[in-house]
This record gives sequence, structure tokens and C-alpha cells, in this order.
Amino acid sequence: MRTGHEYDEDMAGDDDGYGEDDDYTFDDDSCDYDEVETTEVNAADDGEEAEQRYVVLTDDAVRARQEAETAKVAEILSIPRGFAAVLLRHFKWSAGRVQEEWFSDDARVRAAIGMPADDGGVPVPTAVSRAEMSCAICFVNYPAGKTRSAGCAHYYCGECWRAYIRAAVDDGARCLALRCPDPSCPAAVVQELVDVAADKADRERYARFALRSFVEEGGGGGGRMRWCPGAGCTRAVEFLGGGTGDAHAADVFCACRHGFCWSCGEEAHRPVSCDTVRAWLDKNASYTETSNWVLANTKHCPRCRLPIEKNQGCMHMTCPPPCGHEFCWVCLDPWDNHTGCAGFPVAADGDGNGRQEERTKRQQSRSQAAMDMDRYVYHYERWAANYSSLENVFKDMAHLESAEIERIAAVVGQPTASFAFLSKAYEQIAHGRRVLKWAHAYGYNLDPVRDAAKRGLFEDLLDQANSQLERLHAAAELERRELFCSDAEPAVVRDLLKYYKDMVESYTAATRTFLRNLVTAFETTDLPEFKSLK
Repeated sequence: MRTGHEYDEDMAGDDDGYGEDDDYTFDDDSCDYDEVETTEVNAADDGEEAEQRYVVLTDDAVRARQEAETAKVAEILSIPRGFAAVLLRHFKWSAGRVQEEWFSDDARVRAAIGMPADDGGVPVPTAVSRAEMSCAICFVNYPAGKTRSAGCAHYYCGECWRAYIRAAVDDGARCLALRCPDPSCPAAVVQELVDVAADKADRERYARFALRSFVEEGGGGGGRMRWCPGAGCTRAVEFLGGGTGDAHAADVFCACRHGFCWSCGEEAHRPVSCDTVRAWLDKNASYTETSNWVLANTKHCPRCRLPIEKNQGCMHMTCPPPCGHEFCWVCLDPWDNHTGCAGFPVAADGDGNGRQEERTKRQQSRSQAAMDMDRYVYHYERWAANYSSLENVFKDMAHLESAEIERIAAVVGQPTASFAFLSKAYEQIAHGRRVLKWAHAYGYNLDPVRDAAKRGLFEDLLDQANSQLERLHAAAELERRELFCSDAEPAVVRDLLKYYKDMVESYTAATRTFLRNLVTAFETTDLPEFKSLK
């Protein structure tokens, strides 16, 4: 899902309480199914119209920004671009700070970055020898024009320069602060010298380090730009601000569909806070990786006890023949009368092990630890199940958009644009899985006894949201496969398509509305952890 506008290089330029329960439930008769336009720079993952808060940039667009900033400083200070780039890196890509420091004491700034002292002329980034000279590294004599310097008095041959720059580039981003090979000389080795002395591979690596510096050290010149942390993604996200200043204002989504929190850098986690996410991830890290995998991915069939691994997105499971039992992956109830997953069980006496006065202190401690473990497992299973479903949703979306929509369109003889409703449905499913996933990280912190009232409402909201989401997920995944992968005649499929499209669109709108209300319930009520974000 694209929630920000992706630019290419051609586009780059110089109460108190929850209130009534039904406030957060979905009413089929009152829902507005009209499609909502997406703003050019969209901030919301649920398809709502939102203030323009961030923009997604390709690396070419970032490079154009960097070059424009460098050219501007070079023009104002009347210096070569290479020195302007060194100046900007020294001051964390703040053009305002560069000008302030330069016009305050340019001699000090020149000395700090290795620029020649002011002699009335324009500083030279590199110079070639005008007479026969000996390379100061290999000591071989070369004719005029065959050795060069970093604008200083120390000349080296082309081969020695290439080796010197290659070694610096191999050392990583520190190559951007490279100085003359002579240990006593502070002259900076700048872009112009690298471009003429280094080979192609080293030039490209140097340029890549320079580009990353623009984002990582200076945030794109204003401290508001970061690289997308999605695997294999080379885009950057520029945060423009705006929004209401609360938790959801920190979630941004790249064109690669990876969402992350601008505040903490973790995966997008609206509506829970960064502190909750960190505490939950630390809790998960305290358990073994294998144990977590088994909890998240395997369960026994409630009827035949055959171990089953979950490998698709929705929670509707079918045990392989000869059993064929259908059940809910989360709560293990039979699917034929499944209306929702029961909440976390609380003992009638409030502590799960009989009357408290009949226990010793040690027994109470053991009981509390066991209950805490049970509560953790309860929420971890649901957190992991939604995580797994989210990953499968992304895979299904990729397959859908790369090949499946074209195949379906060919079957029914309609343009691929007619099936955009499927992509929107999957985008809404992804948003829902993400919300439910992180809601369980918060739910773990609700004590079954101390927070019984809050926990009851929490479980009810999540149960309703999960029901809406499962209905949409089943329609978009299972019913789609039954309809378009059957042996039915194309004419029959075409007749059913309108009904199917209307159904998916109505489910998508219903799920969007309910999830919006669910998030609002979290972000506007008296739950302390969420109020602290305001």
C-alpha cells in the first residue's frame, strides 16, 4: 500500500472513560461506503483522508536534493562543489549553519575542513603537475601532467591515487573525510579528485556514502529525512510534520509497503506507544526463539490432535484428511458456530488457585508467575498469529498485483483496473492485522483482576474487530480463489463478479470504519498508556 507519494528525479525540486460501548461498534446501516480520496502525501494506513505529513523519495530524488543544496552553498560562497559538500557534511548538512560559521570566521572553517587558506582566488580541489615530478608514494618519475595533488604541494601518480582511494572506500563512510596521503598535510580529498582519480566502482561507492551521509547525518538538510528500513528498499521518507501530534502522527509508510514509527524506528505500531512496543519486544527476547516459533506456528487439531502448521493468512483452519475438522486457529473453537474468540480466562475467585488466605507466600508467588506466563502465551499467540497473517497478506498482495489480477481479468474479459477493489481490500486487511497485532502487546499489560473492566472492554473491541477482519479476509482470499479458480464458464464468473465486487467493497468499508473506531477508542479514552502520548 502506498500511503506516501513517491517522487522520481524528474519531480525533485530546488472524558473520562470509554463512554457507551456502541460508540466503537460498526453499524451496517450507518456506514458510508463511498471511496475516500488519498491525499498526495497520505499519513493514514487505514485509507482515511489525512493531513500531508510525509513524502516518499527515491534515491534519485534524494540525490537531486543533495546536489541542489550543494550547488546553492557553492554559489553563495564561491567555492567548488566538492568543498561545499565537505562543508555541509562538517555542519550536518545545515546550509544555514554553514553560512553563519563561514561569514563569522572563514579561516577557522577552512582549517577545520582542510580547505586551502584564502589567497584571493578560488580554491582548487585538484591540480596536475606542470613539470616532471616524482610520485611521493612510489617514487617513480612522471612527466608533466601525469601526477596530481589535492590542491596542495604533494603530487602522486594515478595508480597510487586509485589504490589510496580504494583503501579509503573499503574502510566505509570515513572515506568522506579523506585527506592528502601526506600525514602532515590537511588538504581534503573532495569529490572532484575522486571522480578523476578513482575507478568506476570506487567512484560509485564513494557517491553512495555521500548520499547516505545526506540522509543519515543531516536528515536531508533539515533533520526530517530517513531511509526506509524495509528490506531491500532504497527509498527515503521525509517527514513534513502536521497531524495532531499524537501516536498515529508518528507512523509512516513507504511505497515498498513497509511501515515504521518515525519516533522509535520500529515497525508501525498504531495505536500503542513506543514504550509498550519496546517492553513487548524485550519480553519476547527473553524467551527462546524455538519456543516462540512453536507457539506461533504449530498447534494440535482439537479433534484428532494431529500437529498442524499455519501457512496461510486467515484464521479458518481445516485439518487434513481423514479428519477434516474446521476450527479457529486462535481459540480452537469449531468453525461452524464460531462467532468470536473468548477473552483471557479469569478464575472466579480472582486469583485462579483458591482462596488467597489458604496459601503460603511462596505458593502465591508461584501462582502469580504461572498466571503471568499464561497471560503472556495467550497474547503472544495472538500477536504472532496476526504477524504471520500480515506477512502472508503482503505475499498475497505481491502475487495478486504481479500476475493474479491479470489472469482474472483475462478470464472475465475485463481490464485490470476493474479489480482495484481487491488491492484495497488487502491493504485494509494489512492495516487490520497490524492494529490487532500491536493491540495484543498492550493487552498483556492489562491485569485480569486489577484491570478487569478495561480488559473486558478491550477483549470485546478486539473480538468485534477480528470478526470484521476475518469476514473481509475470507472474502478476499478464500472466496476469490473459489470464484476465479473454479471450472465454471467465464460467462458464469462474469455474472457473479458484480455481486462479489459489491460484497468485498462493502466488507472493506465496514472493516475500515470499525478499525478507525477501534483506534479512536484507544487514543481518546482514559487508558493511561495512551493518554500519556498526548
